[in-house]
Amino acid sequence: MDRNSVIGFVLIGVLLVAYMGITSRQEAAAKLEKQRKDSIALANMPKAATPLKDSAHGTSITLDSAALAGQFGSFAAAAAGTEQTTVLENEVVKITFTNKGGDAQTVQLKNFKTYDGGPLMLQDGSTNRIALQLPVAGKTLNTSDLYFTPTLSEANGVKTLIYHLPTSNPGQYLEYIYTLQPNSYLVDYTVRAVGLENLLAPGTNTLTLQWNAQANKQEQDMQNERANNQVHYETEGGKHDYFTLSRTSHEQLDKPLKWVSFKQQFFNVSLIAKDKNNFAGGDFNPQVQESGNIVGISYATLALPYNHTHDFRFPMEIYYGPNHYKTLKSFDIGLENIIPLGSGIFFWVKYVNKWIIIPVFNFLSGSIHNYGVIIILLTVFIRLLISPFTYQSYVSQAKMKVLKPELDELRARFGDDQQAFGVEQMKLFKSAGVSPLGGCLPALLQLPILVAMYSFFPSSIELRQQSFLWAKDLSTYDSILNFSFNIPFYGNHVSLFTLLMTATSLILAFYNRGMADQSNPVMKYMPFVFPIMLLGIFNKLAAALTFYYFLSNTISIILQWVLQNLVIDHAKIHAQIQENKKKPASKSKWAERLEEMQKKQQDMQKGRK
Repeated sequence: MDRNSVIGFVLIGVLLVAYMGITSRQEAAAKLEKQRKDSIALANMPKAATPLKDSAHGTSITLDSAALAGQFGSFAAAAAGTEQTTVLENEVVKITFTNKGGDAQTVQLKNFKTYDGGPLMLQDGSTNRIALQLPVAGKTLNTSDLYFTPTLSEANGVKTLIYHLPTSNPGQYLEYIYTLQPNSYLVDYTVRAVGLENLLAPGTNTLTLQWNAQANKQEQDMQNERANNQVHYETEGGKHDYFTLSRTSHEQLDKPLKWVSFKQQFFNVSLIAKDKNNFAGGDFNPQVQESGNIVGISYATLALPYNHTHDFRFPMEIYYGPNHYKTLKSFDIGLENIIPLGSGIFFWVKYVNKWIIIPVFNFLSGSIHNYGVIIILLTVFIRLLISPFTYQSYVSQAKMKVLKPELDELRARFGDDQQAFGVEQMKLFKSAGVSPLGGCLPALLQLPILVAMYSFFPSSIELRQQSFLWAKDLSTYDSILNFSFNIPFYGNHVSLFTLLMTATSLILAFYNRGMADQSNPVMKYMPFVFPIMLLGIFNKLAAALTFYYFLSNTISIILQWVLQNLVIDHAKIHAQIQENKKKPASKSKWAERLEEMQKKQQDMQKGRK
């Protein structure tokens, strides 16, 4: 065995050992993470009263009053009871509360349905919980384990539900006060602690509010739902941020928070601090289960500042409702920022959506109820808006088309000498009065609109379950054929609007093929390859988006044919270019520097030869 073989086997061995070490560490980390999440889930499970054990017979017996007092202290009287429900309901929401824990058990949005037509339960299941953790007598009591006494009242259509949690002292008690206005998704929620300043553990400066929220499957595409399952928050300084449940295992926020929102694709549950109060901080432990019906779970605790007053109150609001931009913006707290209208490197397109697209969309939807027609009119409006740039782009293309024979001559003359070709090309453009960026700049100016629509349509709840032509739901893909298997990079269905969008993109590329540099294979074929590459991405996007792009491409094809054949006079452009060539060329400083650099590069190449 030669030296190279020995070195090769040694390197393979080192890599194998390193791989095994990394894998074992990853497995250990994953195991610890699972144990951590399991312990969090276990800690958040409802607790029943602890039974006493009969050691003689090995059977359980019910806790007596002394045992209850030992376990629950002053709240022992509330440790046992019968679970009962109370409903707060208006025109848009139905909330079923339970006296065990004194919080919402189920929340139904009455004006919405799930993707399969069932009632839309924004909250349903034992995981969901809003409860206080009280440090009492050396223990931490969770109010979700205690039974409250309900009182329901109504005045002028406003419904109020008060859950009263007594102690052994009538002057010491805890109350949760819920108020629901007519036709509103907002529930006023106040935590009231009377006389507990001497009952809670000394040094208690914050009360821990436990908030568990579970998102269940509501839409057709579970993968897309999980990508949009997030926790958003805004700090005291007005800074908005968020994290996605599927990408985050733990998030600690040691800063005052104005509101926190558990966002789903089209709906959200938000806790909002009121009256200049803020949450003192928060701790979040997201979990994405393997269940096909659970999108994600957020186990969270929020710190409520506690000032030890005799009649302590912390007012909040709970929003149970849709991610509707106009509704969320009306609260004037920045909650509308949870709707993804532009993020990342394209964060600036959200202003295009907020200032142009959404106002026009709302104006059209105020009088037109067919959202397919609204998209058509919106597309026409956008094309009119960018028409000056479009016309300038087509004129620039016409000029380049006129110059193409001369450019081909230059390429033939200089061959592989790209530096010399570049110098002569710039001279030709300058003498003809043609800007090589004339066709690019208008396209770049149109980019914000294209990206804005990419964000706007998939986020618009107005399009949810709205049909048009063969698309049953404009907020998701329009499948005309489903497969029982998954095609890599494509999916398990066929979106017709995506196919039409791709076809019109290829027609545009074919129509403009003469504008591309035919000597450069990348420039020659990229306009045809790019739409095919995007086919798999757009196949799973909202039908409204692919319909818009298809419609925009169709308008471009028609406009280009009309302008190039009926409006733009190529002969006149050619004559103007020839006139420009006769004029003395005035070089800008930038052009002079560019030519000087190109000449230096030519001289250096000649010197090497």
